[in-house]
Formats: sequence, C-alpha cells, structure tokens
Amino acid sequence: MESSTAALGESFVWIHGGGYGGGQGNQDIGNITAINNDSFVSVVIQYRLGAFGFLSSDEVHAFGDANGGLLDQHFSLRWVQQHIWKFGGDPKRVTIAGESAGAGSVMLQAMAYGGTLGASLFENVIAASPYLPMQYQYNGWQPSQSYYAFAQAVGCFPGRAYGNTSTTVLDCLRQAPTLVLQNASAHVGASGTWGTWAFTPVTDGDFIRERPSQQLTGGKVNGQRVFSGQNANEGAAFVIPNITTDADFEAWLRLEYPLLTSGDIDSVLNTYYPAANLSTSPYATCGDCGGATVVNVGSSAVGPQQRALNLYSETTFICPSYWLAEAYSPSAGKQAYKYQYSIPAAQHGADLYAEGLRAETANVSPEFYEAFTTMWGHFITRDDPSISSALANGNGSTAVNAASDWPLFTRDGQDAYSMLNLNETGGVPYSAHVVAWPVQNSTQYKEPGLRSNISTVNAYTWEGGRGARCDFWQSVGARVPE
Repeated sequence: MESSTAALGESFVWIHGGGYGGGQGNQDIGNITAINNDSFVSVVIQYRLGAFGFLSSDEVHAFGDANGGLLDQHFSLRWVQQHIWKFGGDPKRVTIAGESAGAGSVMLQAMAYGGTLGASLFENVIAASPYLPMQYQYNGWQPSQSYYAFAQAVGCFPGRAYGNTSTTVLDCLRQAPTLVLQNASAHVGASGTWGTWAFTPVTDGDFIRERPSQQLTGGKVNGQRVFSGQNANEGAAFVIPNITTDADFEAWLRLEYPLLTSGDIDSVLNTYYPAANLSTSPYATCGDCGGATVVNVGSSAVGPQQRALNLYSETTFICPSYWLAEAYSPSAGKQAYKYQYSIPAAQHGADLYAEGLRAETANVSPEFYEAFTTMWGHFITRDDPSISSALANGNGSTAVNAASDWPLFTRDGQDAYSMLNLNETGGVPYSAHVVAWPVQNSTQYKEPGLRSNISTVNAYTWEGGRGARCDFWQSVGARVPE
C-alpha cells in the first residue's frame, strides 16, 4: 500500500545522453542533490542503445517494437510511479531531465502517445541541449538501410526474397549470439555520415506519433512545465572539418540533408548567408549587440565552416529546444522557462559541470556553479528556476538580477520569447582544448576575477534572428525530417 505523500520529497529522474548509441547512467547526481540540501530523491535509469534499442523496419514494426530504448525509459517512469515513495520520493512530483540524447529522450517522453498522458508520469521536464537527429518513419529509407546493413553484418541477410527461406531476417537476428549482435551494432552504428548515428528514434505511429517539429508546434505534450536550454556553440564536434568555401558548404548541406528540395537548398543558402569582412579568428559573438552573428562567427570557426556548425547546431539541438519551450508556453496552458549557456567555448556538453554532473572545469566560477545547480534544484522543488539576486550575482552583490524573477517563455505579448543568457565576465585568460575537428585551442577565462553575467534577451531576434531560422526549419521539417 502506498504511503501518504505528505512527508515525501520531490523526485528527479536523470536520463543519460550518448547519441542513442553510447553512454551510460554513471553521472554522479550527488553534487546537484547536495547543493540543493538533499531536497529531492534522485533516480538514474538505463535503456537499450544502438540496434538493441533503436532497430527499425517494416518487419520490426510488424513483429516487435521500434523505439525499444524509449519504451525502456517509459517503463522506468512507470516503475517510479509505483515505487519511488518507498525511497522517500513523491510520485506526484516527478521531474525528468537529460542532456543531449538524454534531453532528446525527455522531449520524446513528453511527446509519448501524442501527449495524451497528462501529468500521470511526470510534472516537470528539464531538457539541456535536446538532441534531435533526423527522425524518419519506422520504415523510412534510412532506418531500413540500417536494418539490412545490421542484418548483413550479423549474417542474417541472404539476399533472397521472402518466401525463398523458412527463416525471416528478424527470426535470424533473434537467434544470433549476443556478442555478434553487439559487434554488428557497433560496426553499423559508426558507418553513417560525420556526426550521425545509424540507430535513432523513429516515428512509429504509436508511442511516437508525429515528428517533433510537427507535434511540439501543436502543443501536444505530457507534463506541465519545461526548463529548456541550449549551449551557444553546439555543433563543433559533429560537422566534418575543412569546409572552406561556399561550394564546400553547399556540398555538405546536400550530403547531410538529402531529402531537401532544390528550393529548400536555395532557402537555406539565403538564410545561412555568407558575410563580408569577417574576422579570421574565431570568437564568441555577443548575441544581440550588433555586428557579426553566430551564422558566420563562433568560438570554434568562421566563414563557411561556422555556417555549417551553426546550421547543424540549430537543426539538431537549438531549434528543438525552442520548439519544446513553445509547446509548454502559457498560451498552451502550461509553463516554460528558457536559457542559453554561453560561457566560452560553450560547446556541446560544456554545461554539464555547471549542472553538477561532470568534473570541475576552470572556466566556471564557484558562484556560477552554485547558482546554476540551484536553478535546476528550484525548478525541481518549486516549479520555477528563479534564485535570489545575491546567489545569481555572486561575490556579495545584491543588485537586482534577471534570474531572481525568471520570465516565462511565451509566443505572444510584449515579453514574448524571453530567455536568460547565462554567461560570465572577467577572469584571467588561458588556452584550453575544445572539441572541434581538427582539435584546436580556445581562449577561455578562469579565476581570479570571474563574475556571473546573467541577462534577459529576446530568443527570437537573438543571434541575427534565430527564431525565424527555427520557423524555417519547422516549415521544412517533413523533408529534414525532424
């Protein structure tokens, strides 16, 4: 029999990232819990990866389940509802959270069954850099190619039509030794284009009924609130290097997004336009103060290479973060809070330390670390990431800080598209490796002298009109597909 929830604390469920093909639930959640005075109960879940979790085809759909990894997560959330009270957690006060593919998983759990589950499994959603690879139909050309490549690697694809053998491909796969399956999954998983995985979630018509750019725009989501964010420079590790000319950029675009029409390509080239008189050295742009924008200049690249990095960042991580916030905006009867993590070099995953989920890095001050982890904690326990001005400012300052009264993210009204930009100023410059290809150094800043710099910005006009670019990607979402 369930215990009374009167004395129970909030429950926090962490879903790890790793591109749906790697990673594991080994993050130390103890730091973020401790910073927040052990005020919530934490759960870290595992789920099947690679072909084991995301193999898809007509045959899998007919005689099994696509999106098995997502179903594992869903089962874990049902387990939390049934048993978390035994560990002191309130099943009615659950927040699910993740980063990268973990945040993408959170997004897809919010979309599960067409968003018809309400708050039956969770109330709140935290999505840090939600990863949205191309999401095909379960029998689309890409998942089908991966299915047969996997079957061939296992030795289960004889090249004969059905009816000429008594064993189907799926039957053969189910009888194969697990080590053979593991090796085949790893081999095929690494055989895609640069920055892609072979086995990722699909639109299966049941658990996942629509593409995110389609369903989220309609506000059909589970839960009540979202805390959604992205990093300033998400794409550096995922785009092939040496894109040095406009022709290189267009060739990469056609390879990476093969379903776009010629008209779509022209629109992309006009949207991600080349700029003249650029700096030849990478630097972090200011976002909204005029001058160069992230379309052409970033902390890892400039020119055509940066155009590709930013395009990938926006289609794969940033626009999904926008769409998720829009789905929970007050006009949909829910609540959304939005942020960007901008501490240079602000690459994908750089925020994990500031969230209390990775080893310490020199460019994050102790004050910022405490502030950001407390934002997460307050969203988990209070449904609102706002923190005191003193904590947001650090260094003893009590001046009013934007984070003390975090604005709701809305699609309408005078304060539409309010987002907090989380950054720092000051400090001592030093050179640090950044995850880019080729590997390079970046100027970052460390103590002494770091100061938190948090401000409210317009997410729609940010970085030369990022909101409009995300609207464009939503309009061609069926042909990305996403």
